[in-house]
Amino acid sequence: MRMRTKRLTAIVSAAAMACSMLSSMSFAADSKVLVRLEGEDLEGATLWTSIYENQLPGYSGEGFAYLSNDALSFTVDVPADGMYSIVVHGAQILNEEGRYQTVEVNGSEYHTTVPYTKEWTDFDFGMVRLNKGENTIKFLNKYGYMAIDYVTVSEGEFPDLTKATSVTCDAKATKETKALMSYLQSVYGKNILSGQQQIYGGGNTVQTTIRYDAAADACVDSDGNKYEIDRDSKDTDEQGNTFYWHCKGADGQVYTYSTQNRNYSYNNYDNDVNLIYEMTGKYPAIQGFDFGSYCPCYAWDDGVVGRMIEWTNEKGGICTASWHINVPTAKASYTLGEPLDFSKTTYSEKTDFSPANCMVKGTMEYDYFKLCMENLANELLKLQAANVPVIFRPFHEAEGNGGKDGKGAWFWWAKEGAEVYKNLWAYLQDTLENDYGLHNLIWEQNLYAWSDDSALWYSGDDRVDIVAYDKYNTQYNRHDGKTSGPNLDAETGIFYKLVDYVKGNKMVAMAENDSIPSKDNMEIEHAFWLYFCPWYDSQDARFVTGENYQDKAEVKKLYNSDFCITLDELPDDLFSKTVTPGTTGTTTTTTTQTTTSTTVTGGSLPAVTWGDTDCSGDVDVRDAVLLARGVGDDKTLKEGELTDEGKANSEVTHDGKLDAGDLSKLMRYLAGYISAEELAHA
Repeated sequence: MRMRTKRLTAIVSAAAMACSMLSSMSFAADSKVLVRLEGEDLEGATLWTSIYENQLPGYSGEGFAYLSNDALSFTVDVPADGMYSIVVHGAQILNEEGRYQTVEVNGSEYHTTVPYTKEWTDFDFGMVRLNKGENTIKFLNKYGYMAIDYVTVSEGEFPDLTKATSVTCDAKATKETKALMSYLQSVYGKNILSGQQQIYGGGNTVQTTIRYDAAADACVDSDGNKYEIDRDSKDTDEQGNTFYWHCKGADGQVYTYSTQNRNYSYNNYDNDVNLIYEMTGKYPAIQGFDFGSYCPCYAWDDGVVGRMIEWTNEKGGICTASWHINVPTAKASYTLGEPLDFSKTTYSEKTDFSPANCMVKGTMEYDYFKLCMENLANELLKLQAANVPVIFRPFHEAEGNGGKDGKGAWFWWAKEGAEVYKNLWAYLQDTLENDYGLHNLIWEQNLYAWSDDSALWYSGDDRVDIVAYDKYNTQYNRHDGKTSGPNLDAETGIFYKLVDYVKGNKMVAMAENDSIPSKDNMEIEHAFWLYFCPWYDSQDARFVTGENYQDKAEVKKLYNSDFCITLDELPDDLFSKTVTPGTTGTTTTTTTQTTTSTTVTGGSLPAVTWGDTDCSGDVDVRDAVLLARGVGDDKTLKEGELTDEGKANSEVTHDGKLDAGDLSKLMRYLAGYISAEELAHA
C-alpha cells in the first residue's frame, strides 16, 4: 500500500491494461459452445470480403465483419449465472504492435490487446460473467479495426487449483512454517481465508490523562491510578526536566510520552480487527502487519513483533507482513547510521537511490541496504524464536502501472525494471536465509496482470511460495457498471491470469484490497483467492468502515458463511506449537533501540558476558547468527571466527556443552522473553 491519492490517479493510465488479464485464459477444446455467430450476422455489421486491397482468404460464411465505426452486437441466452468464454475468430492487420479492443457485456467493459495477424486466429476475450437468461454483448470501436469472421460463447472451464504446491521454496523451513503452508494449500480452491491489515507506525493514537508527576516520581492519571514506569526509558526535555518515555498499566498496555502534550498515549493497533468484529461478529483469520518502522534512517520501533507473537501464540491467528522500507530521497543528504528527518525519506520511486547498487559493494546503497536487512532480520529472528511463521510480502506492488522497464513503478525497489527487481528479491532472500538463518518465512510476491510483460516480474517457482494481487478498483477500473460505492467484483479474470502465470503451481491471494468481493461473486465465478485483506482505516481513506468501500451487509454475509474461514475456525494445532512465549505487548518507541550487556558475576559462574558470541561487548543479533553457524556446523565458518572465549560466553544453558539449546535461550533473550539475569543463570 502507498499513498492512495497518487496511486489511484496513476492507475487511470493503466486501467486499459488492467482488464487485458482476460485475454490469455485457456479453456478446454471440448467446452460446450452455446453460440457460434457469423461476423456478418452481428447487429450493426456490414459484409466485408477484403479489407480494401488486403485479401483475407479462408473465412467462413459469406464474408466477415470489420469493426470500424459502429458497435457490433448480439444477444445470448444462457442457462445459469456463471462464467462464459468469448472467443473471436478474427484478424488484425492495422498495428503490428497489437491493437487494443473492447467488449461490453451487459454494460460492463472488458479489454484485450489483439495481436497483428493476417491469418484467421482465435482471440480469447476471456471468461466473463453472464446472467441466467438474455445477455447483450457488444464489440465497441474505441480503437477497433478488427476483422471478425465468427464469434463463439462457451461455458467456462476452470483449471485444477489442487495442483498448487504445499512445499515451501525454503527447504529448511521451520516445522511451523511448513505446517502453515500445508494448511493454506488444504483450503485453497475450496474456501477463502479472511484477513485484515492493521495500521503501523504511530496510528490510531488514543490520548489519556496519564502524566508524570516529578515530585512523586510516579505516572498517575486523573483518577489517581498509578502506572508502572519503564525506568530504562528515562530522558530529559529541552528545559532539563526529567521524564520517562514509557509506562505500563495493570493490563499490560504500554503508554508512550508525548513531549508536545506532556501526557501519555497509546496506539490502538487492534482498531481494525475490532471494527471487523463489530461488523460481523467474527475476527479475521489473518492479520496484516508491516516492518516499515525499522528503517535505518530514523529510530522507531512500533512493537510489531510483540503484536505478531500475541496474534499467533495467544489468539491462534495467521500473520502476513509487508515491508514499507524507506530510503533517503537524496543520497547526498544522508550520513550512514544517523537519523534523518522523516520528510527527507521515501519509499516512492522519486529518489536517486539505486536498487541495483544495493548489490554493489562500495556504494552508499549497498551499505544502507545491509542495515535495512539487519534491522529486518533482528525482528524476524525474534518471531522465529517464538515459533511464529510469517507470510512475508517484501517489495510489493513492484510493477506499478505496468511495463518491464520499471517506468510504471511507484516504489523505489522496482524503478529500474523487472530484472533488477528479481535480483534484489533473490539478494534479500539469500541474505535472510543464509546469513541470518531465517526459515520462518512463506515468500509471497505481488504480481499484476496489465499485459504479458507482467509475468516477467515473477521470481520463479524456486523463490516464491504464493503470488498475490492488490485489488484497488473502487474508484477506477470497475467491471460492475457502477461509478461509485463498494465494488464487489471478484476480479476473476485477474485471478486466473495469475494462475496461468505460475502454471497453477502456486496459490494466488488477494494480499490487499479496498472493497471485499462478495461471496456470491467469488463462488459463482470460481474466483478462489487464498485470502483477502482490506487496508486499514485512516484519515485518508476508511477502507474498513467507509460506505464507499465496504457493503457491510455483504461483508457480514461472507464472514458468516461456510465459504469464509475466520479466526475461530482455524485448527487448534495449526502450527504444531511446542513453545508459547508471552507477548511483549504493544509499544511505540521514539528512541534508538540499544542492546544490553549481560556481564554477571557471583556464585560459581565465571565473570563473562553471557551471550556475547562475537566478543564485541554487546549482545545482539550478530551473536545469534554466529552461534547458529557454530552449532550448525557451518562449513563456511572461518577459523578464528568463533573463539574459545566466544564459546564460553555462549554456553548459556550451563550444561557443559554448546548446542541448539544455547541458541534457543539466546534467541529468547533477544526477543525479550527472559531477562539478562535469566540468560546468565541456569
